[in-house]
Amino acid sequence: MDHTKTANADIKEMVREKYGQAALRAGAGGSSCCGAAPAGGAASDPITSDLYDAAEMEQVPEKALQASLGCGNPTALAKLNAGEVVLDLGSGGGMDVLLSARRVGPTGKAYGLDMTDEMLALANENKRKAGAENVEFLRGEIEHIPLPDNSVDVIISNCVINLSADKDSVLREAFRVLKPGGRFAVSDVVTRGEISSQIRQSMLLWVGCVAGALEEGEYHDKLASAGFEGIEVEPTRIYRVEDAREFLSEKGLDVDSLARQVDGKFLSAFVRAVKPLSAKTTQSCCDPACCK
Repeated sequence: MDHTKTANADIKEMVREKYGQAALRAGAGGSSCCGAAPAGGAASDPITSDLYDAAEMEQVPEKALQASLGCGNPTALAKLNAGEVVLDLGSGGGMDVLLSARRVGPTGKAYGLDMTDEMLALANENKRKAGAENVEFLRGEIEHIPLPDNSVDVIISNCVINLSADKDSVLREAFRVLKPGGRFAVSDVVTRGEISSQIRQSMLLWVGCVAGALEEGEYHDKLASAGFEGIEVEPTRIYRVEDAREFLSEKGLDVDSLARQVDGKFLSAFVRAVKPLSAKTTQSCCDPACCK
């Protein structure tokens, strides 16, 4: 038995189940995928709060905002241009896709890719409510993107790549579908420095349910191995032990003694990279949807 494949399949099913549940309760006020909103509501959540300004929130249906489980705002940081083709990996309820669609305008297009049927149903409902004609939601996995080579100008993602058990495949696929000169511009959870396995597991469970965040240097190296250049990992939000005090206490951990091992080592970051203009893509998508 291939234990690695089995473990990867288990992780994928855990993600599918948790985000399916999140889609179903999108209208119930939950803030993050790890549980119900804290007493102060979503605004007090140190991960998901204050990511979008008031003008952006007014541009999307309420359920798209409620289903947003990200750790950043890649649509603002990516500097999208009119006429560009954008792909959101793990698009969830569609908030970042809908915001991207407005930025690229009627001559551009925004794709959302998600493997969760409940999220896709919610995203298409939000698309209809928003009247977005330059949006298309695709069913599939971020490790196997159902789009042709060299077909996308910008790839965004909001705290999803950390959930994949095969990040090398995700980054190779991102490289494949980007046009030469195309931009990789994602928000994601990363770690910094050495962390004990027990603390790493507990903190990542808090940050992203079943997250498997890369160390920031490892993220850089994996992007370089996939062929990217101009790689930058820019912290946007650093999590402190106090942010996770309640969660860690429930796990039976002594929060005060953990402060040195936690503070400054778990963060949201904006990860940028570029596919070289001279890049030659040799891989081909094996999904029939690529050839439609």
